[in-house]
Amino acid sequence: MRLNSRGCNQELFSARVCDIMNESDSVKRLRLEVPHPDFSFRAGQWVDFFIPGVDTVGGYSICSSPGLLQREGVIELAVKYTRHPPAHWIHTKCSVDSQVAVRVGGNFYFDPQPSDPVVDLLLIAGGVGINPLYSILLHAADLLRHTHGHRCAPGHTHLCYSAKNTEELLFKNTIIDICHERPDKLSCNFHVTQQSSVIEQELQPYTINGRISEEELKRHVDPEHTLCYLCGPPPMIEKVNSDLQKAGLSEDRILFEKWW
Repeated sequence: MRLNSRGCNQELFSARVCDIMNESDSVKRLRLEVPHPDFSFRAGQWVDFFIPGVDTVGGYSICSSPGLLQREGVIELAVKYTRHPPAHWIHTKCSVDSQVAVRVGGNFYFDPQPSDPVVDLLLIAGGVGINPLYSILLHAADLLRHTHGHRCAPGHTHLCYSAKNTEELLFKNTIIDICHERPDKLSCNFHVTQQSSVIEQELQPYTINGRISEEELKRHVDPEHTLCYLCGPPPMIEKVNSDLQKAGLSEDRILFEKWW
């Protein structure tokens, strides 16, 4: 796993589950209220997730933007069902007002500073690897809304998101809405690898049957300006990382996080 170079926060914060939503048949989205004024995170980071009475600590990428925390004092996590004790608890026992604790970590994030050069973002997600990249996409949209051309905002942001089928494309409707908001600055493509049903009409303009190809990546790579964030299963990471370098993107401009 290769990440970028800034640090993480080791402090533990109390949190309250304030909403639970079904993001898909197998994924629940938790909204957590974190009231402590010192709590913060950068788009793309994860939290260690501590549950009273459960010895195993969970680890989940935050899928909301830092701006949502600033505006409403909440973060969101999207957790796929597994038998792993924290995920199993979230899907079978967690309820509104459940008390948990979180600790921010991870060096995989997008946190541009005014002195940084403007970059074009290429976000590439496989499966639940969308979570940190969705946070980065939301953050890019927030920067475009609120900086009025300030240098912190990225130039253009493109998301390539691959899943087995359209049912497993998390956040798809919001992603499309975000891209409609600023089509000059935000764009997306969905890839489905095992689609057996007809693709919904509203998704057809954005959806491609098959894996993310080297040819598509080339269309979105500018070796001098593109910064790529990549998250998904290890075989996908290795293939896309190789394809990006063939397209001329240097290794130091490809930041990735693998999920096992």
